[in-house]
Amino acid sequence: MAVPAFSDIAKAANDLLNKDFYHLSAGTIEVKSNTPNNVAFKVTGKSSHEKATSGALEGKFTDKPNGLTVTQSWNTANALETKVEMADNLAKGLKAEGIFSFLPASNARGAKFNLHFKQPNFHGRAFFDLLKGPTANIDAIVGHEGFLAGASVGYDVQKAAITGYNAAVGFHAPTYIAAITATDNLSVFSASYYHKVNSQVEAGSKATWNSKTGNTVGLEVAAKYRLDPVSFVKGKINDRGVAAVAYNVLLREGVTFGVGASFDTQKLDQATHKVGTSFTFES
Repeated sequence: MAVPAFSDIAKAANDLLNKDFYHLSAGTIEVKSNTPNNVAFKVTGKSSHEKATSGALEGKFTDKPNGLTVTQSWNTANALETKVEMADNLAKGLKAEGIFSFLPASNARGAKFNLHFKQPNFHGRAFFDLLKGPTANIDAIVGHEGFLAGASVGYDVQKAAITGYNAAVGFHAPTYIAAITATDNLSVFSASYYHKVNSQVEAGSKATWNSKTGNTVGLEVAAKYRLDPVSFVKGKINDRGVAAVAYNVLLREGVTFGVGASFDTQKLDQATHKVGTSFTFES
């Protein structure tokens, strides 16, 4: 099993707890298309529960033989971003990327340079913000027979000071994953567990304790059940009694529909529930 990035050590549990729950937006639509000359386009639009709308347009060109990927995006906040990636050119497992952003309204600019290096038992990354600070964030994770251990550190070059540090350990097996993370300068601790019970059922949980705010531990549990090859349902609930359910179905080839709702089980007599839908079109 490949060693994940530091931020992905608990990805399976986090995805089960957070992905494909559609109540966060009142409506979401996504349209994806691909051209014969390796250019992919994606248009996304969202409508919030406060009636605000947002959208983004993205175009991506991929030259796999040369390891080159160029992505250009533009959103309704009038923010432009260009991302250039070069993979396996200088060394096997090394990917370099430059990200350049521009906001015409304020004339603000951004420039970032990132490095990713992957080997069978190692995954390291370095993120540099060239115009703010400059700052650097470096993380690395090593693995052996499923056991994982990693750490990350942030550094502000101008201030000559460490801005943050985190650590994590975990164990990855084919059907289950466990991880413990310590973030926010080792003050917020999380323990997560993911289990693929069988081809139809997945379950996961996460407990979080913030040592700065008291002794209360937050808990979330979630489950996913695949009804058939083209549809599934998900559900989750946390220690505060807030629950969410979702349903996803492939209506036809290239068309996916999702609907979800959240509600506070302690306040069922109040209008605290949220409902959202999602449509995805691919060609």
